[in-house]
Amino acid sequence: MVGERLRDVSVLPKAHLHLHFTGSMRHGTLLELAERDGIALPDSLVEDWPPQLSAADEKGWFRFQRLYDVARSVLRTPDDVRRLVLEAAEDDVRDGGRWLEIQVDPSGYAARFGGITEFTDLVLDCVRDASERTGLGMAVVIAANRTRHPLDARTLARLAAQYAGRGVVGFGLSNDERRGRTEDFASAFRIAERADLLLVPHGGELRGPDHVRECLDDLGAQRLGHGVRSAEDPALLDRIVAAGVALEVCPVSNVSLGVYSDLTSVPLPQLLAAGATVALGADDPLLFGSRLAGQYATMRAAHDLDDATLARLAQMSFDASRAPSHVVEAATRDIAAWLA
Repeated sequence: MVGERLRDVSVLPKAHLHLHFTGSMRHGTLLELAERDGIALPDSLVEDWPPQLSAADEKGWFRFQRLYDVARSVLRTPDDVRRLVLEAAEDDVRDGGRWLEIQVDPSGYAARFGGITEFTDLVLDCVRDASERTGLGMAVVIAANRTRHPLDARTLARLAAQYAGRGVVGFGLSNDERRGRTEDFASAFRIAERADLLLVPHGGELRGPDHVRECLDDLGAQRLGHGVRSAEDPALLDRIVAAGVALEVCPVSNVSLGVYSDLTSVPLPQLLAAGATVALGADDPLLFGSRLAGQYATMRAAHDLDDATLARLAQMSFDASRAPSHVVEAATRDIAAWLA
C-alpha cells in the first residue's frame, strides 16, 4: 500500500454482528456504576485495564468469565441497562456502524430483573429507544450458555421464537466451547430454526475445525461466532464457503485470549482467499479494549490490507446480517462512495 491514501476506517459503513451485551459496556461506565453501589472491582478492571487474559486452559477461561460476571453485577436498574444499550449504539455509530446485532443471554440477568421474559422486554425497549436516538439499526440475538443444562437452552429458544420478527433475529450458543456436548443443544436450535431465526452458535475459536463441523452438522449453523480456525482445514473451509456460512471474526479478542500469538497470525487473508464471508466484530470491548473500527484498523496494519479489501469486509458484514434491505442498500451505496 506504499503511496496509497489511507481512507478513514471509522467512517466506513459497517454492520456489527458479534458484540456481547455486558461486554459492550464502556470502561468508564463500569467504574461509575461500581462506585455508585460500592462494588469492589478487581485491579484488572481498574488500573490494570484492559486485563491480561488467556483462555489456553479452563482456568484461564474461568478468570475471563469471572471478570465478565463482575462487570454484569454493576447492572442494577432498568436505567443502567438503558444506558449500556445507548452507549453501545453511540460507540458503534462513532465507528461507522449502521447495523448492530447485540447478543444477550437473558438468564444471566433474570434474577435481578424479574425473569427472562421481563428482561428481554426491557432490552428490546432499550434497543428501540437507542436506535431512534442514534439512527443505528439494531436487533437482538438471544444466546444460550453451553455451561448450563440443554433444557435451559430450549427455554431460551422458545423465548427467542416468541420475539422473532419483533426485534430478535437470531439464536446463539456461547461460553467455553470445551464445555458441554454441542449435540445436546440440537433440539434448542430446531426450535429456533422453525421460527426462522438465524442460527449463530460460537465455534472454531477455542476448539478447532472439529468443533466447526459439530456446529454445522448438529446445530445447522448459518453463521458462526468466530469460526476463524476453519482456516486450518481447507476441505472444511470449502464446505463453509459453498454453504454460504459467514464467520464472525474477532481479531483482537482472538489474540487477547491466546488463540493466536499476535495479530499477524490471525488468518484473515487465508479466509478471504478461500472466498469466505467474514464479518469483523469486537466481541467484548470492555475486556479486550478495542471496539468495531479497531478490528478493521488492526487487520489493515497486520496484513497490509488495501482499502478495497476493507470495503469488501464491510460489505460482507451487511451481507451476513439480518439488516432490512433499505439499510443494506444505503450502506452499499456509501461503501462505494467511501472507496471512490
